[in-house]
Amino acid sequence: MNPEKPTSEMKIYEKTKGGSYRWVTITTLLLAIGAILHLVSPSIGGITPNWTIAMYCIAINLTRPSTGQAFGIGLVAAAINIPTSKSAFPYGNLLSEPVGAIVCSLLVVLLSDFSIGKLSLKPGVIGFITTIASGLTFITTLKIVLSLPLPVYLYAMLPVVLMTAAINGIITQLLYFPAKKLFDGKEINHAGDQNRKL
Repeated sequence: MNPEKPTSEMKIYEKTKGGSYRWVTITTLLLAIGAILHLVSPSIGGITPNWTIAMYCIAINLTRPSTGQAFGIGLVAAAINIPTSKSAFPYGNLLSEPVGAIVCSLLVVLLSDFSIGKLSLKPGVIGFITTIASGLTFITTLKIVLSLPLPVYLYAMLPVVLMTAAINGIITQLLYFPAKKLFDGKEINHAGDQNRKL
């Protein structure tokens, strides 16, 4: 009888259990941070970063949730955005954020890596495309609901989406690797604690 076998089995069980709920913990924390930053961030030239999108992009990159889970993340993100939205139709978030989260989850799986040397640019590219998907969904909904003229849509609203997407791409790129190091570190420490207990 190998005395190390029970220890090995327990380690595998703990890791699997942690993995099952890891995406919830990470997403909740990042969305909470995004909500706070959304409240305190000033507008620069009429453009404000969409911290909520940037944060769920980071969370989805880190945890790779299923499409259904990504849809749930989008709904939670929308619920966070509605009370603080400055839009004339904040409920458009209920459509735009699930679309953005689903697009993000698909890109994480399907998109090839983009790198400069050892630096992966994939998080930034995903943040940029996700923000465009969410933003286009939002402004199109806004145009239809409020019957806005096409020139307003094309020359006022669309440029804002593109500029916000560029800012979000940079934010996602800059914050992804520190976030990855933080959450991976927590997971490693948890495993170490379990080993010491056993």
